[in-house]
Amino acid sequence: MNTGIHTLQARVADARDLPDSVRKQDLEQGDWVLVTTKNSIYAICALGDDRYSVSGGWFDRKGVSPTTTGINGCTWGGSAIKHDIVAAPGLFLEFGNKVLTTRIRDVRVVRASSHRPS
Repeated sequence: MNTGIHTLQARVADARDLPDSVRKQDLEQGDWVLVTTKNSIYAICALGDDRYSVSGGWFDRKGVSPTTTGINGCTWGGSAIKHDIVAAPGLFLEFGNKVLTTRIRDVRVVRASSHRPS
């Protein structure tokens, strides 16, 4: 039995079943994504063109908050990455500068449109 194929098949199946994930294509400019990981909290604002303003966690500890970066996607803890999502509980978020978070515990989206006057 080839365990590499079995692992890949398991990851493909896992990727289809991420009901609480936040997909990049579903975010509009100005939307915020609040990501709570095992060790940190990140505040991510969608800027458009696959760019994000990020504060919290590693960026705060390095004194570079807020910073503008891309989001590579999320991993299951290995090298396989799901590029079309910003965050999903149980996965690890990888930023464009290769910073990888600890396991994501919670994800909340605050829509820019919810703060606009009627």
